[in-house]
Amino acid sequence: MSHLVNIITAGQALEKAKKVLIMVHGRGGTATEILHLSTYLKVDGYALLAPQAANYTWYPYSFMAARERNEPWLTSAIQVLADTVQQAQDNGVKTENIYFFGFSQGACLILEYLAQHANRYGGAAAIIGGLIGEEIDTSKYQGDFGQMPLFIGTSDPDPHVPLQRVQASVAILKNMNANVQLSIYPNFEHSVNQDEIAIANTFVFG
Repeated sequence: MSHLVNIITAGQALEKAKKVLIMVHGRGGTATEILHLSTYLKVDGYALLAPQAANYTWYPYSFMAARERNEPWLTSAIQVLADTVQQAQDNGVKTENIYFFGFSQGACLILEYLAQHANRYGGAAAIIGGLIGEEIDTSKYQGDFGQMPLFIGTSDPDPHVPLQRVQASVAILKNMNANVQLSIYPNFEHSVNQDEIAIANTFVFG
Protein backbone atom coordinates (compact mmCIF):
# COMPACT_ATOMS: atom_id res chain seq x y z
CA MET A 1 0.00 0.00 0.00
CA SER A 2 1.14 3.55 -0.68
CA HIS A 3 -0.01 6.92 0.61
CA LEU A 4 -1.66 9.62 -1.42
CA VAL A 5 -0.48 13.19 -0.87
CA ASN A 6 -3.47 14.37 1.16
CA ILE A 7 -2.50 17.54 3.04
CA ILE A 8 -4.82 19.29 5.49
CA THR A 9 -3.98 22.95 5.88
CA ALA A 10 -4.48 25.64 8.52
CA GLY A 11 -2.91 28.93 9.56
CA GLN A 12 -1.64 31.40 7.00
CA ALA A 13 -2.36 30.70 3.35
CA LEU A 14 0.68 28.95 1.88
CA GLU A 15 1.04 31.38 -1.01
CA LYS A 16 1.31 34.25 1.50
CA ALA A 17 3.36 32.58 4.25
CA LYS A 18 7.05 33.12 4.88
CA LYS A 19 7.24 30.15 7.26
CA VAL A 20 5.74 26.66 7.14
CA LEU A 21 5.21 24.07 9.86
CA ILE A 22 4.74 20.48 8.70
CA MET A 23 2.87 18.50 11.38
CA VAL A 24 2.82 14.69 11.27
CA HIS A 25 0.32 12.62 13.25
CA GLY A 26 0.90 9.30 14.98
CA ARG A 27 -0.57 5.85 14.44
CA GLY A 28 -4.35 5.97 14.62
CA GLY A 29 -4.35 9.76 14.56
CA THR A 30 -5.40 12.27 11.96
CA ALA A 31 -3.98 15.36 10.35
CA THR A 32 -6.82 17.40 11.87
CA GLU A 33 -5.95 16.19 15.37
CA ILE A 34 -2.27 17.06 15.11
CA LEU A 35 -3.18 20.48 13.74
CA HIS A 36 -5.10 21.16 16.96
CA LEU A 37 -1.76 21.13 18.80
CA SER A 38 -0.68 24.17 16.81
CA THR A 39 -2.90 26.32 19.01
CA TYR A 40 -0.32 25.79 21.78
CA LEU A 41 2.68 26.56 19.56
CA LYS A 42 4.16 29.96 18.74
CA VAL A 43 3.50 29.65 15.03
CA ASP A 44 1.38 32.72 14.28
CA GLY A 45 1.82 33.62 10.63
CA TYR A 46 2.98 30.12 9.66
CA ALA A 47 1.26 28.04 7.03
CA LEU A 48 0.42 24.71 8.65
CA LEU A 49 0.59 21.58 6.51
CA ALA A 50 -0.46 18.21 7.92
CA PRO A 51 -0.35 15.18 5.62
CA GLN A 52 -2.85 12.41 6.31
CA ALA A 53 -1.69 8.78 6.34
CA ALA A 54 -3.71 6.15 4.49
CA ASN A 55 -5.73 4.10 6.98
CA TYR A 56 -4.40 6.34 9.77
CA THR A 57 -0.97 4.73 9.91
CA TRP A 58 2.29 5.56 8.16
CA TYR A 59 3.63 2.00 8.33
CA PRO A 60 2.07 -1.18 9.76
CA TYR A 61 4.63 -2.52 12.23
CA SER A 62 6.83 -1.13 14.99
CA PHE A 63 9.39 1.45 13.92
CA MET A 64 11.99 -1.04 15.22
CA ALA A 65 10.79 -3.88 12.98
CA ALA A 66 12.97 -4.91 10.05
CA ARG A 67 12.60 -2.16 7.45
CA GLU A 68 11.41 -4.57 4.76
CA ARG A 69 8.37 -5.47 6.91
CA ASN A 70 7.25 -1.84 6.81
CA GLU A 71 7.66 -1.49 3.06
CA PRO A 72 6.36 -0.15 0.76
CA TRP A 73 4.45 2.01 3.28
CA LEU A 74 7.57 3.52 4.85
CA THR A 75 9.19 4.65 1.61
CA SER A 76 5.84 6.03 0.48
CA ALA A 77 5.43 7.94 3.78
CA ILE A 78 8.89 9.50 3.46
CA GLN A 79 8.00 10.53 -0.08
CA VAL A 80 4.85 12.22 1.21
CA LEU A 81 7.02 14.35 3.50
CA ALA A 82 9.37 15.12 0.61
CA ASP A 83 6.39 16.17 -1.49
CA THR A 84 5.06 18.34 1.34
CA VAL A 85 8.42 20.08 1.66
CA GLN A 86 8.52 20.56 -2.10
CA GLN A 87 5.06 22.10 -2.04
CA ALA A 88 6.29 24.69 0.47
CA GLN A 89 9.39 25.41 -1.60
CA ASP A 90 7.33 25.70 -4.79
CA ASN A 91 5.39 28.47 -3.06
CA GLY A 92 8.56 30.41 -2.34
CA VAL A 93 9.21 29.32 1.24
CA LYS A 94 12.94 29.05 1.89
CA THR A 95 14.34 25.82 3.31
CA GLU A 96 15.47 27.60 6.49
CA ASN A 97 11.85 28.63 7.08
CA ILE A 98 10.41 25.11 6.96
CA TYR A 99 9.73 23.53 10.38
CA PHE A 100 8.55 20.09 11.54
CA PHE A 101 6.51 18.72 14.43
CA GLY A 102 5.74 15.03 14.88
CA PHE A 103 4.29 12.81 17.60
CA SER A 104 5.01 9.10 18.12
CA GLN A 105 4.92 7.38 14.71
CA GLY A 106 4.93 10.87 13.22
CA ALA A 107 8.00 11.76 15.28
CA CYS A 108 9.80 8.67 14.00
CA LEU A 109 8.84 9.59 10.47
CA ILE A 110 10.08 13.18 10.61
CA LEU A 111 13.38 12.08 12.20
CA GLU A 112 13.88 9.47 9.48
CA TYR A 113 12.99 11.94 6.74
CA LEU A 114 15.31 14.59 8.17
CA ALA A 115 18.22 12.17 8.56
CA GLN A 116 17.82 11.10 4.93
CA HIS A 117 17.55 14.73 3.74
CA ALA A 118 19.62 16.71 6.26
CA ASN A 119 19.62 20.43 5.56
CA ARG A 120 19.40 23.70 7.44
CA TYR A 121 15.65 23.68 7.96
CA GLY A 122 14.10 26.07 10.47
CA GLY A 123 13.86 23.46 13.21
CA ALA A 124 11.99 20.38 14.37
CA ALA A 125 10.26 18.97 17.43
CA ALA A 126 9.87 15.18 17.69
CA ILE A 127 7.84 13.95 20.65
CA ILE A 128 8.51 10.29 21.49
CA GLY A 129 10.33 8.99 18.43
CA GLY A 130 13.58 7.65 17.06
CA LEU A 131 15.26 6.68 13.82
CA ILE A 132 13.60 3.76 12.07
CA GLY A 133 14.75 0.18 11.59
CA GLU A 134 15.56 -3.03 13.45
CA GLU A 135 19.09 -1.65 13.36
CA ILE A 136 19.84 1.97 12.47
CA ASP A 137 21.29 2.04 8.97
CA THR A 138 23.39 5.22 8.80
CA SER A 139 24.26 4.54 5.16
CA LYS A 140 20.84 5.97 4.31
CA TYR A 141 21.61 9.29 5.98
CA GLN A 142 23.28 12.22 4.29
CA GLY A 143 23.66 15.97 4.55
CA ASP A 144 24.45 18.53 7.22
CA PHE A 145 21.89 20.16 9.51
CA GLY A 146 23.98 23.30 9.94
CA GLN A 147 23.11 23.42 13.67
CA MET A 148 19.37 23.28 13.04
CA PRO A 149 17.54 23.23 16.41
CA LEU A 150 16.02 19.80 16.99
CA PHE A 151 14.06 19.07 20.16
CA ILE A 152 13.30 15.49 21.14
CA GLY A 153 11.09 14.77 24.14
CA THR A 154 10.45 11.23 25.37
CA SER A 155 8.95 9.23 28.19
CA ASP A 156 10.92 6.62 30.14
CA PRO A 157 9.82 3.93 30.03
CA ASP A 158 7.67 4.19 26.93
CA PRO A 159 5.69 1.20 25.62
CA HIS A 160 6.59 1.89 21.99
CA VAL A 161 9.89 3.79 21.89
CA PRO A 162 12.81 2.54 24.04
CA LEU A 163 15.00 5.23 25.55
CA GLN A 164 18.12 3.48 24.22
CA ARG A 165 16.90 3.96 20.63
CA VAL A 166 16.11 7.63 21.30
CA GLN A 167 19.61 8.18 22.70
CA ALA A 168 21.23 6.37 19.76
CA SER A 169 19.23 8.54 17.38
CA VAL A 170 20.31 11.71 19.20
CA ALA A 171 23.96 10.73 18.84
CA ILE A 172 23.60 10.20 15.08
CA LEU A 173 21.69 13.44 14.55
CA LYS A 174 24.27 15.40 16.55
CA ASN A 175 27.00 13.85 14.42
CA MET A 176 25.14 15.25 11.41
CA ASN A 177 25.49 18.72 12.96
CA ALA A 178 22.00 19.09 14.43
CA ASN A 179 21.69 21.19 17.59
CA VAL A 180 19.77 18.56 19.57
CA GLN A 181 18.07 19.10 22.90
CA LEU A 182 16.77 15.92 24.55
CA SER A 183 14.32 15.92 27.48
CA ILE A 184 13.41 12.68 29.26
CA TYR A 185 10.26 12.45 31.40
CA PRO A 186 10.32 9.54 33.90
CA ASN A 187 7.12 7.52 34.14
CA PHE A 188 5.16 9.90 31.92
CA GLU A 189 2.41 8.60 29.65
CA HIS A 190 2.67 8.26 25.87
CA SER A 191 1.54 11.79 25.08
CA VAL A 192 2.70 15.37 24.66
CA ASN A 193 3.20 17.33 27.87
CA GLN A 194 3.21 21.04 28.64
CA ASP A 195 6.96 21.17 29.24
CA GLU A 196 7.61 19.76 25.77
CA ILE A 197 5.37 22.41 24.25
CA ALA A 198 7.21 25.13 26.20
CA ILE A 199 10.63 23.89 25.06
CA ALA A 200 9.47 23.60 21.46
CA ASN A 201 8.23 27.18 21.60
CA THR A 202 11.49 28.59 22.95
CA PHE A 203 14.07 26.29 21.36
CA VAL A 204 12.52 25.60 17.95
CA PHE A 205 9.96 28.28 17.22
CA GLY A 206 11.26 31.07 19.43
